[in-house]
Amino acid sequence: MTTTSQSDRADRHGLLAQAAAGPGRGFDVERGTSFGAPAILVHPELAARRAGAARTLEGRLAELEGLARAIRLDVRATLALGVRVPHPATLLGRGQVARLATLVAAHGAELVVVDAPVTPVQQKNLEQALAAKVIDRTHLILEIFGERARSAEGRLQVELAHLEYQAGRLVRAWTHLERQRGGFGFLGGPGETQIETDRRLIRNRIARIRRELEAVRRTRALHRAGRRRAAVPTVALVGYTNAGKSTLFNRLTGAGVWAADLPFATLDPTARRLRLPTAGPVVLSDTVGFISDLPTELVAAFRATLEEVTEADLVLHVRDIAHPESAAQAADVRAVLTSLGVLGGDRPVPVLEVWNKVDLLAPEARQALTARPDAFRVSARTGEGIDALVQELDRRLATSAATEVFHLHPADGRRRAWLHAHAEVLDEREEKGMCLVRARISPAARARFSAL
Repeated sequence: MTTTSQSDRADRHGLLAQAAAGPGRGFDVERGTSFGAPAILVHPELAARRAGAARTLEGRLAELEGLARAIRLDVRATLALGVRVPHPATLLGRGQVARLATLVAAHGAELVVVDAPVTPVQQKNLEQALAAKVIDRTHLILEIFGERARSAEGRLQVELAHLEYQAGRLVRAWTHLERQRGGFGFLGGPGETQIETDRRLIRNRIARIRRELEAVRRTRALHRAGRRRAAVPTVALVGYTNAGKSTLFNRLTGAGVWAADLPFATLDPTARRLRLPTAGPVVLSDTVGFISDLPTELVAAFRATLEEVTEADLVLHVRDIAHPESAAQAADVRAVLTSLGVLGGDRPVPVLEVWNKVDLLAPEARQALTARPDAFRVSARTGEGIDALVQELDRRLATSAATEVFHLHPADGRRRAWLHAHAEVLDEREEKGMCLVRARISPAARARFSAL
């Protein structure tokens, strides 16, 4: 009995450690599967998804492999399987499961990544049939986010998404959960089953994280209110993952944010100040990248971060124009922006398209690009087209600015310094004992100046 009790405690502690640590710590505490594991990638071509699909099969397989390699999985094989009707028990047909089991055994794979949502029952049955760990697309993306998160806020957001994803999968993952703990007293009832205990603990942890993220949301709201009082416009960078947002962010601001040719290379939002020639200082915000079939848990968990997009004065939609499926990626981004209310909402935000990575296009492909007034062709890596983009940002954000002459007392250094920080000072001169400052200033900044 002592051995069983110790095993129960170990299992329980393993569950709570996995739930509390979130993704990015290896896939399964019990089985020991971790980053670098030999893996088989499976893309089920569902008939419902195939009808009217904007993406090619090759593009989906390439994206799946890129996601797997982002967490250093040892990809042994990639397989596409046509599925007319998803099987309730295994998602795949019986023959397809047998074929996959043979492939897993031949390559010595420890992990099978299914590029589709997999229910807990399907996951359990597939693992038994394949003798390997099985994860779906949502779990894979959560693992990537778990490894990329660096800030306390980012870790909280990823942990919340991971806990909500795992909450419905406790029965599948842990065999000890159906055991019961005895009730209190001499004639105690059956008590609380372990699964009820663990669900309660996870619910409590989710509630605590939500409270902490609500505090983050309030803090961000205060920062935005401060920027509005100071009349500092905000420009948000959005786009498909690996479109070059962080590279463009670094090019514009010199921030030095880590950027790499990887999905979700940067996860934590970053904001830097950029001074434009006419509009003056603006805040440029780099946000998390989007992807097709983005897990709903992540969208909900990153609500506080994505509010930066909904409250922005201008959104730069950065596209990898050299990618063969750039149009499909753009459609996915627009779908997320629509769900956030950025497009077509009560307060739509102006969106400017930035076609990045033009340096990777052949001359003929460049000429074939259709000229659009709301799209700018740039290369964040080489700097091509950046000056024209900055000029357009300046024009859009300074459209309503007006030139005015301010009469300041020579000792009024505070308001003079404020004008230099929040407006475009054109010239200064002394006249009749006063300092005359001629500056171009927006109406919001003018109202703020009047309140000083």
